[in-house]
Amino acid sequence: MNLVTPDTFSHPNGADLQGHTIWPDERAANFVRISQNFSTAVKSRLKQTVQKSEMNIPRLNFAHLPTPTEALRRLSEVLGGPPLLVKRDDQTGLAFGGNKTRKLEFLVAEARDQGAKTLITGGALQSNHCRQTAAAAARFGFKCILVLTGDKPQKASGNLLLDQLFGAEIVYVADRKDRDRILQETFDRSTMEGSNPYLVPYGGSNATGALGYAFAMKELIDQNVGADWIVFATSSGGTHAGLLLGQRIFGFSGKILGISVDESEEWLKKEVSQLASATSEKVGERIEFTPADVLVNADYCDAGYGVVTEREREAIRLFARHEGLLLDPVYTGRAAAGMIDLIRKGFFKKDETVLFLHTGGLPALFADQYTDKLR
Repeated sequence: MNLVTPDTFSHPNGADLQGHTIWPDERAANFVRISQNFSTAVKSRLKQTVQKSEMNIPRLNFAHLPTPTEALRRLSEVLGGPPLLVKRDDQTGLAFGGNKTRKLEFLVAEARDQGAKTLITGGALQSNHCRQTAAAAARFGFKCILVLTGDKPQKASGNLLLDQLFGAEIVYVADRKDRDRILQETFDRSTMEGSNPYLVPYGGSNATGALGYAFAMKELIDQNVGADWIVFATSSGGTHAGLLLGQRIFGFSGKILGISVDESEEWLKKEVSQLASATSEKVGERIEFTPADVLVNADYCDAGYGVVTEREREAIRLFARHEGLLLDPVYTGRAAAGMIDLIRKGFFKKDETVLFLHTGGLPALFADQYTDKLR
């Protein structure tokens, strides 16, 4: 088991008679692998479906899995809230790690099986997804073309520097509204040149990529950490959809809350439910999810994508100074800021355990456009 259990410490709630925090490993009995709400027949069918799907779905196993789950003992104490854990998906191993690596295990396998020679994708200038896609392309012998929103800087830094080190061809798009068109034009040109391109969706978020987090849920359940909540950054919806599907098929009994980085609650509820439904068909019979199944908080993204506010700065400093743990300024910084605000507002019960899913993004800390904002 990859849970790093904390030393106990005095805590006003969620404590035993001696005043010690009751951490998740002590409450493992409350964490069930298959939901108690399912009948025995349904449980059996789900297990058979998952076992069959794991054997039949193309996957390249290059992520460093399972990622560890650790207790955030000092941060929990400072915030005076519920026990906090972190799932370290910043340690998935590929090019500084991150959540996209789980998705790319399935996406790159699909590209290989389709005979592709080139991986093409798009994103922001400091896209974590593009950095990991470029690294995967280099590792498995694909050419890589990235269509990035923004002007070409005089000096590359952060993720963009790594994109170049991995040998990716970069197409710069000044205006984001033109990115889809130029991405398609790039794909068509590559096809005409005989490069057999494979188009990796934004954020790796389609039914193939979302499988990465359906199976990540199984990994988390196997670690037996007893989380009541999983909190994470959500944007393109693939991680969110995979977790939602994994919750259903593997029987996670807690709640899954996405903190929006840039999209509205309405858009995410619709997109995630549709994507989870589509992904379910890859592991068995279709499961129909509805927007009501999706938990989203979009209260922290009004500043806009990639805009660092005092909330993100505070969250990054709290994690760094009390846990020696780094967050990025765009995704995990914003999600952690939302989680911290919810803790202060009493959204989570003191006896509930909250797991923060760290989705990576650390190279952005060293991007010129963010370093001055974090000083």
